[in-house]
Amino acid sequence: MLLSMTGFGKSETICKDKRIHVEVKSLNSKNMDISTRLAPIFMSKDLDIRTLVSEHLLRGKADVILWLEDNDAQTQGERISNEVIDGYIKQIREISRNHEIEEPSDWWEVLSSLPIIQPAVQEELSEEMWAAAKQALVESLEALKAFRQQEGKAVEKKFEEKLQNITFYLNEVKQYENARVTKIREQLESMLKQLPAGSYDSNRLEQEMIYYIEKLDINEEKQRLTNHINYFRETMAQDDAKGKKLGFIAQEMGREINTLGSKSNQAEMQNLVVKMKDELEQIKEQVLNVL
Repeated sequence: MLLSMTGFGKSETICKDKRIHVEVKSLNSKNMDISTRLAPIFMSKDLDIRTLVSEHLLRGKADVILWLEDNDAQTQGERISNEVIDGYIKQIREISRNHEIEEPSDWWEVLSSLPIIQPAVQEELSEEMWAAAKQALVESLEALKAFRQQEGKAVEKKFEEKLQNITFYLNEVKQYENARVTKIREQLESMLKQLPAGSYDSNRLEQEMIYYIEKLDINEEKQRLTNHINYFRETMAQDDAKGKKLGFIAQEMGREINTLGSKSNQAEMQNLVVKMKDELEQIKEQVLNVL
C-alpha cells in the first residue's frame, strides 16, 4: 500500500472550560521536518509534540497548530478589573483632598483613559489538560494518515496506468526490431559493393558485421526494463513500500529506456522511446510525494 506525504487532519476536545483545537498538515520532503505553532500553555511540550508527530508520520514536512478557546463565553478574553477601578477612585480622592482639588465630575471619562483591563491569567498546564491535548493530537495524526492512504490509492492507480503505457510502447518496439536489423545490414552491404573487389577481407568483414549487429541487439534491455516494471509493482504492493525505493527503481527503468534510445537507429523506435520517457517522467514526479 502506498502512502502519500500530502495530508491533513484536525481534531478538537473539551477539557474543563477550555476547547482544545489541533490541526496537522503535511507535504512532501526528503526528511522529517516539523514546525509547530502552539498556545503558550503548551510551549513546554514542544519536544513531546515533535516526537509524537515524527513517530506517526515518519517523513515529510509537517505543520502542527494547537490552540485553546474558552468554552464559556463569559470567560473569554480580557476583563475590566473592578479592583483596579476601585483603586484608581480611592487614589484620585486622596489626591483631591491632599491638594484641595475638586474631584472629577465625570468619573467614567477619567477612568476610561486609564488602563483598567485585567489581562487573562496564564494558567499552568495540568496533567489533565496535557492528556486531553495529546489525545486530540493523536486523533489529528490518525486522520492525516487516513488522508494519506486515500491519496496513496490515487497515486498507485496513476502509477499502474503509466506502467501499462510503458509496457505497451515496449511491446510496440518488436514490430520494428527485425526490420531495423535487416535495414542496417542492407545499408552496409550496399556501401561495400561500392568498394573495389578484393580491397577487404570478406571473412573479417563478416565478423565485424555480426559484432556490429549484436551491439544493436536490445533483447537484454527489454528484459531488464520488464523486470524493473514488475519489481515496481511488487514494491507498491508491499506494506512497507517506500517512495525512495520506488525512486531508485524508476532510475533503473530510465537507464534501460535511454539505452533503447541509443540503440534504436530508427525513427519509429525513437518515437516510442520518447513516449516511454514521458510516462516515466510522470512516475518520477509522483514518486517524490510517496512516503
